[in-house]
Amino acid sequence: MAIRPVYRPKIIKKRTKKFIRHQSDRYVKLRRNWRKPKGIDNRVRRRFKGQYLMPSIGYGSNKKTKHMLPTGFRKVLVHNVKELEMLMMQNRKFCAEIAHGVSSKKRKTIVE
Repeated sequence: MAIRPVYRPKIIKKRTKKFIRHQSDRYVKLRRNWRKPKGIDNRVRRRFKGQYLMPSIGYGSNKKTKHMLPTGFRKVLVHNVKELEMLMMQNRKFCAEIAHGVSSKKRKTIVE
């Protein structure tokens, strides 16, 4: 039987659509990645109706569900067995992810 988290609240995202850069659809050289508009006449910065929305603190996730996986666990990076043992004390809240720089020999010991 798989380990289940102690507490699993419903994760509610306030916004699932990406915030895209102003006029990125118009010019190929402008990537879609968000950049805050700085122009004095910019419609997005002035929050005109019908324009792209700007990211703000109100779109943030709930503090209890922030960085939570759909399973209800929080991911923690593990570099060695000692870190994993510390994590096993709280195994109902966190799950481990083996770090990128860990060798295959050490990975086997961590998995065991």
